[in-house]
Amino acid sequence: MNKKLLVGLSVAVLLQFLILTGMYVKAALPLWTGQEIRIKTIPVDPRSLFRGNYAQLRYDISEIKTNHFPDTENLRNGEVVYTVLKATNNNQYEFSGISLTQPDSGVFLRGRIENRWYEERARYFRIKYGIEAFFAPKQKALALEKQLQNGGIAILMVSASGKARLKAVIGEKQISN
Repeated sequence: MNKKLLVGLSVAVLLQFLILTGMYVKAALPLWTGQEIRIKTIPVDPRSLFRGNYAQLRYDISEIKTNHFPDTENLRNGEVVYTVLKATNNNQYEFSGISLTQPDSGVFLRGRIENRWYEERARYFRIKYGIEAFFAPKQKALALEKQLQNGGIAILMVSASGKARLKAVIGEKQISN
């Protein structure tokens, strides 16, 4: 009886360890195997009492007008979308199009519609990609806040499936050097 209990407990612990390890590997995979791209970013808020020091980032691709979507009537919160990007002359990437199905090739980001809101003359969808916050130690976060006052560049690693992870964020001074 004790032997069965010990084996069962060991299997349960091992299973939990494997699940947590799998979750970590899945989250880190874009950093290990992804393609590096750069996207212009604007900081929003540098600190949180509960989450620590970070720069909350906003991108032009975070708010996309509904006229870029093929079918807006059936879209709902949490819907997966793929933002297609194109390279610019200065080695950065910008919005090229949006798709409800994963593109076969090219650089694209996988995101989810967070919500949609309406302005007086335009309709937008807000999309989250999981790259909206960059965490750093307190001193680095404060320095980053000053560097990003006029915007900066987010360096992303993007996997073949469109999942992105933040690698670094650089400010205007570092871009011109």
